[in-house]
Amino acid sequence: MIATALNLAASGAVKGPKIDWAGLSPLVALLGGVVVVLLAGLLRPRFAREQVVPGLTIVTLLTSLGLTIWQLDEQKNLVAGALRLDGLSTTLTVIFLVAGIAATLLSWRAMAPRESAHGEYFSLVLSSISGMVVLVWAQNTVSLFLGLELLSIPLYVLCATEMRRATSLEAGLKYLVIGSVGSATLLYGLALIYGATGTTDYTATAQAFSAKALSGDTLALAGIALVLVGMCFKCSVAPFHQWTPDVYEGAPTPVTAFMAVATKAAAFGVFLRFFDVALIDAQSTWGPALAVLATITIIVGNVGALGQSSLKRMLAYSSVAQAGYMLAGVVVSTQLGVRATVFYLGAYLVMNLAAFGVIIARERETGLGDDISAVSGIGATRPLLAWPLTVAMLALAGVPATAGFIGKFQLIRATVDGNYTWLGIVIVIGSMISLGYYLKVVAAIWAGAPSTEALATGPALPALAGGAPDAPTTAPPAKPAWELTFVAVVFGAATIVFGIIPQPLFDFVERAGSAFTNLV
Repeated sequence: MIATALNLAASGAVKGPKIDWAGLSPLVALLGGVVVVLLAGLLRPRFAREQVVPGLTIVTLLTSLGLTIWQLDEQKNLVAGALRLDGLSTTLTVIFLVAGIAATLLSWRAMAPRESAHGEYFSLVLSSISGMVVLVWAQNTVSLFLGLELLSIPLYVLCATEMRRATSLEAGLKYLVIGSVGSATLLYGLALIYGATGTTDYTATAQAFSAKALSGDTLALAGIALVLVGMCFKCSVAPFHQWTPDVYEGAPTPVTAFMAVATKAAAFGVFLRFFDVALIDAQSTWGPALAVLATITIIVGNVGALGQSSLKRMLAYSSVAQAGYMLAGVVVSTQLGVRATVFYLGAYLVMNLAAFGVIIARERETGLGDDISAVSGIGATRPLLAWPLTVAMLALAGVPATAGFIGKFQLIRATVDGNYTWLGIVIVIGSMISLGYYLKVVAAIWAGAPSTEALATGPALPALAGGAPDAPTTAPPAKPAWELTFVAVVFGAATIVFGIIPQPLFDFVERAGSAFTNLV
């Protein structure tokens, strides 16, 4: 058999797939950057490790971003149809790359790269982004699972990169265990769908569901249910969200920020493509179930956040609620729903990065970690950090004149047009509940008194990026963190700009909806 295969290859009868290098160029740039950054991390000079490595990471991300913009309006299949370059994939790739640039800036002087080695840390960030790209470009289940694992495995390690802090190691272990369960569940579901349809291709799967009337088939339904559960683990959808607060709190805060925005965008990207392409014929079956999950998620996330004093745990529960909002765009299975979901992912990116930029800055300036007392009274002492956090909290709550308000309005509009008006009402009620914890942070910023511990320690007190009480006391002295203020101010300003002038973001996400020609 081997000899036959070699003879066929020698005769030219077996040919590999045609590679469109222009289409693959954003992914190639990322994977090439992984190797370059990893090798640069082996250089002995401290300057090379602490400055050159993150600089090369940003250059890699900017290069990939430029190549993505070059391919922004392309519509084509890649690698024998395993990947798809279209409006959805390019739009989400831009979100991943912007999130990666922000995460690199937030990690520049963090403790995690020092403890885990800079080359390894930043190459893992680039590897995870590469997995996100493969995941949302995938249009068959094999490439979907490969992308999922390339996304997840680096994140398991990144969560545990503060190796002297027990909560960081615990976060990495928890995420590994729960993530592995979610991946195994998803893989089993994909195997059952393959058994029912006989194909791994999304379009062929949709055709099989239509031709064989598989919407009521037991094997196919079991596969859909398991895929749904596996994806819900990745999206932090209740009741599969239990890992989220502990992992968000324990992981290094720059990693938490990266996970909160980029991982969620990747998960919802594959949610949209797989369910609205491969399983569109069974929408009447999975749609109502997903709507119920969205309702549960909104309630659980908002209620769970009400009693939190840790800002990272509060934002973890907030991310659960936000996942419930975004599920509404998947449920309706329309182009408007797709555009609303992608718009909200873009808004969610700027809102969260503004908030995390401030949280990380205050962790390094005080000895209070991510406790709400760390931001108490900063309206008077640190106004340049106070207003981005205020804007982020108001935007996450959906207050008008912010990107969060426009995003929620679009999701509600999509639910009404898609005959899920009651789900739009749930979104409104969830937003009202969320005011209870978002406004608590705003009140602490502007009406609270600065903590006596923060005043006593000042900005020069050593503090780990995670800010946990079990952090070692041998951390290097805090340095001026201009990059943290830069991230907070830029994304805080973007939150306001897209709330007042949302048309540029509307135009950007318009191409994402047009990628789904099978939807109305």
